[in-house]
Amino acid sequence: MTTQARSPSPTPDGPLPIRRLQESVINRIAAGEIIQRPASALKELIENSLDAGSMSIKITVKDGGMKLLQIQDSGCGIRKADLPILAERFTTSKLSTFSDLARLTTYGFRGEALASISYVSHLTVITKTKTDSCAWKACYADGALAAPRGTTSSEPKACAGNDGTTITVENLFYNTPTRLSALRSSSEEYARILDVVTKYAIHNPHVSFTCKKAGSSAPDVSTPSASTTAQAIRLLYGQTIAKDLLYASISASDQIDATSDASSEDKGETWSAEAHFTNAHYHAKKTVLLLFINHRLVESLRIKKALESIYNGILPKGASPFIYLSLQIDPQSVDVNVHPTKREVHFLDEETIIERIASSLQQKLIGQSQSRVFEYQTLLTGGIAESQNVKGKGKERENQRGTEESPTSDRTDSPSMTPSSQKPRKTLSQHKVRTSLQDRTLESMFPVTSSQTAANGGSGSKAADFDDSSPVPNPLKTREIKASECSLTSVQKLRRAIVQGTHRQLHEILEKHTFVGIVDVNRCLSLIQYSTKLYLVNHGALAEELFYQLGLRQFGNICRIKLDPPPPLKDLVKLAVDVEEGIERSSLSRPQIVDRIVDVLMARREMLSEYFSLDISADGAVESIPMLLRNYTPNLDKLPLFLMRLGPQVNWASERECFESFLRELAFFYVPEPLSPTHTDEAPQSEAEDKSMRWQLQHVLFPAIARYLVAPKSLLDRDVVQVANLPDLYRVFERC
Repeated sequence: MTTQARSPSPTPDGPLPIRRLQESVINRIAAGEIIQRPASALKELIENSLDAGSMSIKITVKDGGMKLLQIQDSGCGIRKADLPILAERFTTSKLSTFSDLARLTTYGFRGEALASISYVSHLTVITKTKTDSCAWKACYADGALAAPRGTTSSEPKACAGNDGTTITVENLFYNTPTRLSALRSSSEEYARILDVVTKYAIHNPHVSFTCKKAGSSAPDVSTPSASTTAQAIRLLYGQTIAKDLLYASISASDQIDATSDASSEDKGETWSAEAHFTNAHYHAKKTVLLLFINHRLVESLRIKKALESIYNGILPKGASPFIYLSLQIDPQSVDVNVHPTKREVHFLDEETIIERIASSLQQKLIGQSQSRVFEYQTLLTGGIAESQNVKGKGKERENQRGTEESPTSDRTDSPSMTPSSQKPRKTLSQHKVRTSLQDRTLESMFPVTSSQTAANGGSGSKAADFDDSSPVPNPLKTREIKASECSLTSVQKLRRAIVQGTHRQLHEILEKHTFVGIVDVNRCLSLIQYSTKLYLVNHGALAEELFYQLGLRQFGNICRIKLDPPPPLKDLVKLAVDVEEGIERSSLSRPQIVDRIVDVLMARREMLSEYFSLDISADGAVESIPMLLRNYTPNLDKLPLFLMRLGPQVNWASERECFESFLRELAFFYVPEPLSPTHTDEAPQSEAEDKSMRWQLQHVLFPAIARYLVAPKSLLDRDVVQVANLPDLYRVFERC
């Protein structure tokens, strides 16, 4: 039985004397306020890297950050002369007087992060500035320089290193066992670390973030530089959220309505905000709010409740949205010195600003849609994975299908048939499965005045508009796409990864589906049927995975689409860079970015031609692009965007990651979607373009999906949704 230590009671002679705490005790208490867990330590280190102007941040974690937490950046580095006081408390380059707090625009300013980390871990720093001829390595303990293991001198030592700073935190909380025992499991702590990295990667899309476990070859979070916020959200949170995102930009000068406070201009109120938030079609169980005030990740219960309230009349009960909000306020109106970890901030006119932002987002939601769509996900394979005791029913269903097609057929010629099986059994209507390709599609249910030719890469095939009595056009005769012979280990591993990630039941649905029709070309929604079930699929997501697999399947032996005349590479990249958002936050100008991307592609044009059939001439002309699927032509309006993304989005340093990221970008280029997410009334999609895209989807893409796509489990999230089941519909009709 343990006893709790009690404070000594006052003596009869009087109160106990007041003593000054030892410096080590003071520092360790303060460290507990700043560094609460590995994720909070990483947050401080990421902020330091961003303050240093880093464009690349790589994070390595072991045992949830308790054994190892390493962050490597490409920032400006630390001067050797500053290393002796680097880990002392209240040493900073951000402040000199108290009045500087009113003009603060950086993340850190008190100089407590590295000091606090050094009190509860073994801290090592390797840093190099651009003017240094070598890097310098220093170890710290309790805020001061310490001698590395096996040495006696604590002075910084010269070593090899790149420009920037690498900070290694080992054995976190080794000297505070109570704090260490209070932490969660290593997997939960690692999940918190990934959450911090993801949030900062969303807010800093111009910075490349990488986070992985020690010893792992594949990162768990990886983002390219020179992206946009919307692209980062799509990469990190998935297409499920990205396709339902809305964007709003609000500032103090915007008038929300006629009754808005007109005195804000007189007060000199200056603030602005931008938000990416989901519409009425998306809902989750828990609200995801990424709130940044003056680029600092903070929490605000008032802002969260105000934003959740605008969804009360839009989303179903218990559903929550995804919101990213970045608020820029005059630093003189913000008090950042409220919380030890800077998790909370206070600012002037908080209630008015929150109300203005909430009203703007609400109006955007109302203007986007007056109704919401309810979707439900059920067991996709209700008729596939039967139990062992009913396996024989599969043959019985085949007999029923034969009965449905030929009710009077005589099957007594089979010697194994018993007399009871000779009688055709009546199949209930709700269990009948449509198998004839002559049955009607969605398009056949609408009257067509005249047939039109659908452009299909020069094939001259006509779009099929037919009713029940019209014959079905012959399917396109395409050659079998055979896997190329490749001895590269990286390609073989990528191919094996596809096979290992197959979802057998979803693969069967897509392989044996019957195409029903296209619901929405712009939103990439189509209907397919399997067995007695109807599925709503995101054909854009299916196509992206298909074209990635086709590119990997034909690696090194891809056909070409010749461009005549060949356009200049630099002009194409310039077109995409000129319309790209967020480049202003980069340290490079737009012409410099164009030149850098062109130089990267020109330096690797032989490899691009040999492996991917992307031919670029010596004078910088794009002569041909890869052809992944015959009779399918990608939207060439997306070619400038494709070429521009090859510069920052492809990892050229690693062979496997290079091939994978290039093929992912190529697949994204091939996705059958308009250049813009939706066509406005001012620039509607032409009827010919719509006809061509629909024809390619029905007669080229979906047959290729059934033939070649190895369905991964990731498509089950929201890209394949069951919307109807015939037996269930019959039960509803019977109740009516």
